[in-house]
Amino acid sequence: MKISNLMEDHHSAGEDTFASDIRDGLSAPTKSISAKYFYDDKGSELFQKITQVDDYYLTRKEYSILSDIQTMLPQKLGLKEIDIVELGVGDGHKSRLLIDGFLAEGCEVKFYPIDISAKAMELLEINIHERAGLEIEGIVAEYFEGLSHVSAKSDRNQLVLFLGSNIGNFDRGFSLEFLKSLRTSLDKGSYALIGFDLKKDVHVLSKAYNDGAGYTEQFNLNLLRRINNELGGRFDIDSFQHHGFYNPRLGTMESYLVSLKDQDVYIERFGKSFHFDEFEPIHLEYSFKFLESDINRLAEESGFRIVEHFSDSDHYFIDSLWEAI
Repeated sequence: MKISNLMEDHHSAGEDTFASDIRDGLSAPTKSISAKYFYDDKGSELFQKITQVDDYYLTRKEYSILSDIQTMLPQKLGLKEIDIVELGVGDGHKSRLLIDGFLAEGCEVKFYPIDISAKAMELLEINIHERAGLEIEGIVAEYFEGLSHVSAKSDRNQLVLFLGSNIGNFDRGFSLEFLKSLRTSLDKGSYALIGFDLKKDVHVLSKAYNDGAGYTEQFNLNLLRRINNELGGRFDIDSFQHHGFYNPRLGTMESYLVSLKDQDVYIERFGKSFHFDEFEPIHLEYSFKFLESDINRLAEESGFRIVEHFSDSDHYFIDSLWEAI
């Protein structure tokens, strides 16, 4: 598998962005750290463990959907060749299902996984290999930088995969802006398959984001370890606790790290300390949940036509196929 690391061209700029975002987030009256910084190498490994926990239904439900449409999807699109572009790759076991389906129908595939984590590409390479009819180029980059890289060299119809309900990590306004930008990046007649986690019993949601094995807590606390490692932070990891809950008014799971004591944390990169009151939270992530009507509205307002919604037997999750119009 060829790997194009576009992040290397502006590695120092990326480091500066991480540093400035951390400084600004911890200096704000309501402290926060962007969820996009979860996925360093350790974070990517921990997230793969989360997806294997029984209570974390999202991966299992989506995998069942993709298994069901593995043959149907290439038949529905009816293409002899296609570029499959995946935004945020994980370990590739879901995208492999779809790739195998296209290959079985005699469709030639170029697969472009895009992720900011080079470690994610290593995990992917374990599960997906080039073979007859399949070429792979992994792209280490931000999503739209990677899409531009693909578009510059591609003359095929594209199928963009944005799976795992990653769209739910954006607030309502930004999710629409993201999808509009995605539409702008695609030629008319290209497709997107987007995963949406649906609204459901609050207890089911809460268990999914507070797993008994503690992987979610370690995943969130890893952000503090990353600050310690990369910015010279002196966070005492044991002095913070993960807290996740469902907010029914906003329709989202919310994740926080809560300071367990009154403390000051020095970060060498900034040459200063940041104060945390006892039980003061750091906001980390929203995981918005959707109604089918929400999905329909997002598609229409961002310039796509819904081809079909695919769901599991419990109607917990939808993978929605959209066409750029």
